[in-house]
Amino acid sequence: MPKLKIAVNTRLLLPDKMEGIGYFAYETLLRITRAHPDVEFHFLFDRPYDSSFIFSDNVKPVVLFPPARHPFLWYWWFEWSVAGYLKKNKFDLFLSPDGYCSLSSDTPTLAIQHDIAFEHYPDMVPKLHSIYYKYYVPKFMAHATRIATVSEYSKSDIVRQYGVAADKIDVVYNAAKDIFQPVSQQQKLQLAEEYTNGKPYLIYVGSIHPRKNLSNMLLAFDAFRKATPEADLKFLVVGAFGWQNSDLKEIINSMQYKDEIVFLGRQPLDQLAKLIAGAYALLYLSLFEGFGVPPIEAMQCGVPVITSDTSSIPEICGDAAILVDPLKVDAITQAISLLWTNPAIYDDLEKKGVQQARKYSWDDCAERLWASCMKTIRR
Repeated sequence: MPKLKIAVNTRLLLPDKMEGIGYFAYETLLRITRAHPDVEFHFLFDRPYDSSFIFSDNVKPVVLFPPARHPFLWYWWFEWSVAGYLKKNKFDLFLSPDGYCSLSSDTPTLAIQHDIAFEHYPDMVPKLHSIYYKYYVPKFMAHATRIATVSEYSKSDIVRQYGVAADKIDVVYNAAKDIFQPVSQQQKLQLAEEYTNGKPYLIYVGSIHPRKNLSNMLLAFDAFRKATPEADLKFLVVGAFGWQNSDLKEIINSMQYKDEIVFLGRQPLDQLAKLIAGAYALLYLSLFEGFGVPPIEAMQCGVPVITSDTSSIPEICGDAAILVDPLKVDAITQAISLLWTNPAIYDDLEKKGVQQARKYSWDDCAERLWASCMKTIRR
């Protein structure tokens, strides 16, 4: 039997700059390429690549011009550069971890569409990006031979929005990296000394963007501190500022306890894992998620989670987190108070969270994704 040849869109494998989709690509491709040494993988980059992403001898790195970092160049890269390479090399499969397809190619395609948040919150996406997504994502979903996504919620959302047949979509789930593990009480004290003058802290991890709803988390934290001044909690915010954050400064300036907030910016992965593990609890009140990795990272560390009751999050977190309406500041405030005043609930969430996190692993995700690849090739 001829050796299988698979081309992979790896343009989001970026050293020190990877976001959620990049991490998904890294963890799954690392496992898949090493588990299948008899398959020839061509990794398609849009700029010079880091050698750490060439996971095994059966991976051939290819750089295709131009660097695809905005909609005009996305079109050029996928419809000309990628399409030409796919046609020239006769691949059995094109795997695209960010969901973008090459519409002018007839190579069997597996598109991984993590979510369609832009359909629900179009005003929270840059205008040109929103136009591109609105026009092309439905075409990508129709063109793809198969689709993979990261939750049953996202699968149902794609079916509802685009009329895609449910049996065309495979759920592969997401996971937390193994580096997210509990730390000792002594390590927690050391982290608190380093970042919060020895005080316990709540933590938020993610981009600072309206869809992530940091403003309501800050308002709830301020309301909790006003109602419970003896609770000497601080609030660490870990993540890079996105766009549309002008209102956030006004909210912060209006807060009584604004000096108890620490903005740390983006952190290296090893330090991020320690910061989460050292937290009193994670706040993650996003308005919409296809999966929502930070709650699972915190649970894996034995850290209780307060999160949203919307989109995929109830499916992913189950009863191992406190779920509240992210639009209701009072509900978030009450959830913080519930944790602070009820040690039994706090301890129960610690234990349930660890068990819930065990349901998700990158090994399982990679196996599911490979099975989806094989379905696509057999089509």
